[in-house]
Amino acid sequence: MNHQLSALSPEELRTYVAEQLERSRARTVQLTDAVDTDDLVKQHSKLMSPLVWDYAHIANQEELWLVRDVGGREPLRQDIDELYDAFQHPRAERPALPLLGPAETRAYVTEVRDKVLDVLDHITFDPGRELVDNAFAFGMIAQHEQQHDETMLATHQLRTGAPVLDAPAPPAGRPVPAEVFVPGGVFEMGTSIEPWALDNERPAHPVRVAPYVIDTVPVTNGEYLRFVLAGGYDDSRWWSEAGWAHVRKASLVAPRFWSQADGEWWRLRFGHQEKLPLDEPVMHVCFYEAEAYAKWAGKRLPTEEEWEFAARFDPVSGRTRRFPWGDDSPGPQHANLGQRHLRPAPAGAYPAGASPLGVEQLVGDVWEWTSSDFRAYPGFRAWPYDEYSLVFFGPDYKVLRGGSFGTDEVVARGTFRNWDHPIRRQIFAGFRCARDPRPDELHGDSTTGGAS
Repeated sequence: MNHQLSALSPEELRTYVAEQLERSRARTVQLTDAVDTDDLVKQHSKLMSPLVWDYAHIANQEELWLVRDVGGREPLRQDIDELYDAFQHPRAERPALPLLGPAETRAYVTEVRDKVLDVLDHITFDPGRELVDNAFAFGMIAQHEQQHDETMLATHQLRTGAPVLDAPAPPAGRPVPAEVFVPGGVFEMGTSIEPWALDNERPAHPVRVAPYVIDTVPVTNGEYLRFVLAGGYDDSRWWSEAGWAHVRKASLVAPRFWSQADGEWWRLRFGHQEKLPLDEPVMHVCFYEAEAYAKWAGKRLPTEEEWEFAARFDPVSGRTRRFPWGDDSPGPQHANLGQRHLRPAPAGAYPAGASPLGVEQLVGDVWEWTSSDFRAYPGFRAWPYDEYSLVFFGPDYKVLRGGSFGTDEVVARGTFRNWDHPIRRQIFAGFRCARDPRPDELHGDSTTGGAS
C-alpha cells in the first residue's frame, strides 16, 4: 500500500494513517501491559532504557512532530522535552532521571494520541508542504513507534523472570540450495519515490554490482554451532584485529543467550530455556562474530549494495522492486515480521518471499549484518532533522538490512537501512555470507543453486 499513497483520496489517506497509528499503539500497549510496574521502571540492561522511558518518549516525539509542528497546537508537556530527548541522556543514565511514572505516562500517551487524531481529522495534505505531503510526518511517527517497539522487544529478551510474551510457532522450513549465483549488473539502489522512506534511503541512484555468490538463506544455528565447536572463538586467524580484541575483552565464546549443559546446547528466548533450534537463523551475534564465521567458512559478508541487489533486482525485467517478491506490501506468506512469531522461522520457511534470483528470507527473521559502513548516498539531504541519520554516518557503525521477526511491515522496506556499533549483540541480528565467484561460475558452468 505505502508506495500507492499518492493515489488515495484525502479521506482514504486519513483512514490508512489512523490504521497505522492504531497498529503501532496496540503493540506498544501489549509490550508495556505485559509486565508489572516494577518491570516497567527497571533498567534491565545498561544498553537499554527502562520500558517506561521508551513509552513516554514515543508520545513525546508524537507531540513534538504531529501536535506542535504539523498541527500548530499548544504544547502539552514542554517541561519534559529534555527528559525524553535521546541525544541529551545516554541510556545508562535514564533510570536516574525524574521520569513520568507508569500511570502518568499512560495518561500522557492517551492525551497526545487524542490530540493527534484531531489534527489528522483537520489536516490538509498539502503537496507543497513536505511534512504533510502524503502524510509523511504521520508515517515517520508510526515508524518511530514501531522501531521503539522492536527496541522494547529486545528489552523483554534481556529481562529476567517468568515469560510474559507468547506467540504461535512460525511455518516449517524446507531444504533449499546453499547458494545463489548473482550475475551482477546495474540497478537502482535506494528510492526517490517511496512516500514514507526516511532520509538515509534517499535518493535513488544507479549502482553497478560485480557478479557474486550469496547464501540462499541466513546462516543457521546449526551451521554457526560448527564454527563454535571448531574452536572459532579461540583462533585469531578468523578475526579482524578489532574483532579479536573485542572477543578477548568481552570473553565471547558463543552467541548471546546460548549456553551448554550436559552436552546439549540451549538458548534463552523471552524467558524460555529451549534446545537450540539448529534450522533457525542464528541471532544475537555481533558484526565481528559474523565476519569471523564468514572467513572461517571461506566466504565474506555481503556489501550493502550486494544485499539490496539480491533483494530487489529483477533480471528479467531489469527493474528494481520494492520487495524481493514484488511491489505488494508484506503478507504473512512472504516474511516473518511484526512480532507474529517471537522467533526466526526455520530456513526455507518462506518460498513465496523469494527474490527473482532465488534468494530467500531477505526480509524478516533476523537483521543481517553487511560489511558496509553507514554512509550517505550520493545526493543525500538530511531531512526533516539531522539527528535521524546524519550524526551517525561514518566508520563507527555497520549497516544491517532486511528487518527481523520483531520489525513491523511499515518499516521493512527493501530500501530500509538499520545501523549499529559492530559490538552490539542485544539486537535481533544474524547474517548471510557471500563470496566472489569461481571462474567456472562466471563462464556458465556453475552448479550453484537458484536462478542463475
